[in-house]
Amino acid sequence: MFVASDQFVDAAVAQSTSLGFPAAARVFTPHPIQDRTDEEMVAYADAAFDQILASITS
Repeated sequence: MFVASDQFVDAAVAQSTSLGFPAAARVFTPHPIQDRTDEEMVAYADAAFDQILASITS
């Protein structure tokens, strides 16, 4: 399972498929992230938490 920003959906699918893991669980956050404040990053993480947890425990 991996987390990336939504700018990289197509690249993530292509990469995981080329590595032999086409069904790898993935969670995408809003893009961009490099200029987000700490508070914004915490909000992104909070918003993705349930989906990440579900992906790693299913």
